[in-house]
Amino acid sequence: MMFGAHVSPRDYLARISAVQEQLDLAETEALADAVHRAYENGKFVFICGNGGSGSNASHLCEDLGKSSLTRDKFTDDSVKRLKVLSLTDNTPYILAWGNDEGFDRIFVEQLKNLASPGDVLIAISGSGNSPNILNAVEWANRHKLETFGITGFTGGKLRVMAQNGIHVPCDDMGIVECLHLQLFHWVLDDLHGRINEVGRYAPAQPLRKAA
Repeated sequence: MMFGAHVSPRDYLARISAVQEQLDLAETEALADAVHRAYENGKFVFICGNGGSGSNASHLCEDLGKSSLTRDKFTDDSVKRLKVLSLTDNTPYILAWGNDEGFDRIFVEQLKNLASPGDVLIAISGSGNSPNILNAVEWANRHKLETFGITGFTGGKLRVMAQNGIHVPCDDMGIVECLHLQLFHWVLDDLHGRINEVGRYAPAQPLRKAA
């Protein structure tokens, strides 16, 4: 379904707002807690997805890796950083596994090289049924990683297989991916606040209008 093909921009945004009201935000807080634990314990956070979800994986990886710190800490080599990697971004590696062994193994085979018990896997699939995502989560569960399935629609197999997750109950992929990214931005902000000790859940400040 492509809801925006039939409605105005205002109605499209109203639908997004309606879906937002159905979210279980404790799921998002649990993801933020897991990422912060990984930071505290020196564990890796791995992220994977296909298509738009793959783009969200790359975006989240970049945000967590860079924007979790304040600018004054960038040149301080003593500052601990989050170990985070998007499994969507090593194109030659992905193509080699996809061509030689099958597209369903492009993520799990990378985990076999890189992952250790206690690491975190954030697996994003709107449908919840992408074979390469499910293979990665199945392996990660068996090897004692903490797994999060980020889903839409009905959640598919991923919602059941992953140990934890964020579910967006909507049958429009664009809205699902939009809300995934919106929640990821909050996870980033929360991590930034914890790492840089600016305080959690402070009173909201008024938004400033762009010049």
